[in-house]
Amino acid sequence: MRMEKLNNKNVLVAGATGGIGEATTKLLAQSGANLFLAGRNLSKLNALATELNIPAERIFHLDLAVPDTVEAMSDKVHALVPQIDILINATGIGIIKPLEQLSLEEFRLSLQVNLEGSFLLVKAFLPAMKATGKGLVINIPGVLGKVPMAGAAAYSASKYGLVGMMQSIREELKRTEIRITNIFMGGVDSAFWDNINMRVQREKMVRAEEAARAIWFLCQQPSSGVVSEMVLQPFNHQAI
Repeated sequence: MRMEKLNNKNVLVAGATGGIGEATTKLLAQSGANLFLAGRNLSKLNALATELNIPAERIFHLDLAVPDTVEAMSDKVHALVPQIDILINATGIGIIKPLEQLSLEEFRLSLQVNLEGSFLLVKAFLPAMKATGKGLVINIPGVLGKVPMAGAAAYSASKYGLVGMMQSIREELKRTEIRITNIFMGGVDSAFWDNINMRVQREKMVRAEEAARAIWFLCQQPSSGVVSEMVLQPFNHQAI
């Protein structure tokens, strides 16, 4: 089975300053990809770019709560290259609270970043892919976009919405070679858990580097097929 090569592929990692995004970025840099990075944490973004010798014009301070930043980034990227070959959407926020503690503002923010932000990213970069009929979009809904959990009303709502949106977009692309892949990750040891009040055993979680290898694999899908979904989660990480 012939695998696609990453040498000189234009790859945008949105959410590159998160644990999974950073690990993925480092792995893709070793694979010869032509990287573009976007993230909320500007200092981490600049440090990562310096470490990997990525030019400043390929680095974007991105806040998905500010929609105009996505369009501005798209304009700058497409001024440098005709299209992004692989769009990796590793963005997102996680608000895990019981319903009575969840505010309307937190619910709306979850939808704005995780769902609306993903919509804006795809809308900005898919047209150039459609012009050539080729490309790959990888989203990371998390396992809570497939199986709900107590306290995850806002998060699951946003991620279930993301899954449904991408399934619909996939139907629009049937006559192209553009691939849409969702990787459902659960229990990855990252900053996601730093401010979540839940008893978990982080030492049993999937490591960010392991999650990155799964994404790296998905970037090399065979030319004759598509991996529509992948699920990666630990055996068990909830404390008894």
